[in-house]
Amino acid sequence: MLATAADWLGAGCLVAGALLALAAAIGVLRFPDVLDRMHAATKPQTLGVLLLLAGVALRLRTPADLGMVALVAVFQLATAPVAAQMIARAAYRAGRVDPTLLDVDELADR
Repeated sequence: MLATAADWLGAGCLVAGALLALAAAIGVLRFPDVLDRMHAATKPQTLGVLLLLAGVALRLRTPADLGMVALVAVFQLATAPVAAQMIARAAYRAGRVDPTLLDVDELADR
């Protein structure tokens, strides 16, 4: 009974993660601005990957697999925000960001 419940929960996490990754991909294709695309590429995609990893962990349940899943999750959480910050900063410096869309422009020359 417990294995069946964990399998169903894992399948639910896999489907939810796949749908969030799909939403991120659609956002990257449809959003007009660099910052909007960056947001779509990092926020739902990161949650989608974490849900996929949770689903995989619930399905596999071996210590070696759980350790690998945990490492992937840590690296995903460590690299996605840094990559988003670097993309946004490079886009701003290249003049690809519309300053009228920003509430606060902390990088502007004073």
